[in-house]
Amino acid sequence: MSFGDPNNPYGQPPQQPQAGPGYGYPQQPGQPAQPGYGYPSAPPAGQPYGGGYVPTQMPGITRAAQVLVGVIALAHVVIAAVYGVALAQWDESMRQADLTAEAEQYADLGKGVIVFFAGLAAVFAILGLVLLLQYAKGGSSVRVCSIVYASFAIVSGLFALAIYLLGLVIWVVSILVIVFCAKRASAEWFRRPRY
Repeated sequence: MSFGDPNNPYGQPPQQPQAGPGYGYPQQPGQPAQPGYGYPSAPPAGQPYGGGYVPTQMPGITRAAQVLVGVIALAHVVIAAVYGVALAQWDESMRQADLTAEAEQYADLGKGVIVFFAGLAAVFAILGLVLLLQYAKGGSSVRVCSIVYASFAIVSGLFALAIYLLGLVIWVVSILVIVFCAKRASAEWFRRPRY
């Protein structure tokens, strides 16, 4: 097969006749050829992608949600510290009370409850820290986990009401995290394409 053979699969493609004026669409300059095959190249940052806007920086409302998750985690560190101080003073208080054997069993049960709440507060603090660090590179699962975390923080705020009204602060901040993470700007941030 030679280069001029019309059946040559490696030869020049046949030229299409150009439509004269008045036929078809108005004449426009041609598009430059795209190099390579496969998926189209990604749009430049800040350009529409799939019908939506691709954020290049974390939106302010999402940054606020990230900071508030940090506040919830810090509040749980304080709660765990308060329970730790209570545990440190527990045995001394029980010795001074001079309890009977039956009352001492109930006191040990109370100590177990405080240990449970201290551990729960420590776990909440660690989970909040992990979520806080995932905001910059995480996907939609970070957003969903933040909403669930804030929902459980509302419940944990019930147990912290007696600690300098820290529970009330946790309630307000948790509701704000839920609202901020549910906003469209936050959803677009966590759904953005990552290359």
